[in-house]
Amino acid sequence: MTLTTTRPDYTAARKAMIDSQLRTSGVNDTFVLERMSSLAREDFVPDGAKSIAYMDRAIRLESGGFLPAPLFHGAMLAEARPTADDRVLVVDGGSGYLPALVEPLVGKLDTVTPEKAANGGKRGDYTLVLVDGAIEHAPATLAKLVAEGGRIVTGLVERGVTRLATGRKSGTALALIPLAEMGIPRLGAFDRPQSWSF
Repeated sequence: MTLTTTRPDYTAARKAMIDSQLRTSGVNDTFVLERMSSLAREDFVPDGAKSIAYMDRAIRLESGGFLPAPLFHGAMLAEARPTADDRVLVVDGGSGYLPALVEPLVGKLDTVTPEKAANGGKRGDYTLVLVDGAIEHAPATLAKLVAEGGRIVTGLVERGVTRLATGRKSGTALALIPLAEMGIPRLGAFDRPQSWSF
């Protein structure tokens, strides 16, 4: 006698995520809903977290990183509007979910860790940079990865509050505009250097 295990069906959870988290928050773009309903979030979290893969909260990964809540990814894609003409860099928070979500939509996709993006040295000509978490500031090393006039969509930490933010590169700097407030895991690699005060 052989025992067979069946993989749980997360189809209903995926539909509930679309209907109760994305649509109710104003994320209704067809391409976003199609991508997020076709990609299995449970494949990007530890075994012990598969049953909560579609909840509206970040999930800690075994690497110490996080898979952000679905709303962050949905709102990010809706804001970024990636196309087949885009050369995209994903600053991956450790799950691999965001690169998998974006790859079929764009012409070229590369990934980099937050540490490498923050500490830099490398130049890029990416028309779109997506940061899978919240940053305290956009250092010059991050700006160097974006082509002139290129776009960035990221989480942004301001006075302890995290928001979705978008911006463009002009000259050598990235100007970020905060948008909707939402819970986004912080990427410590982009914390401002501590300064002494008396």
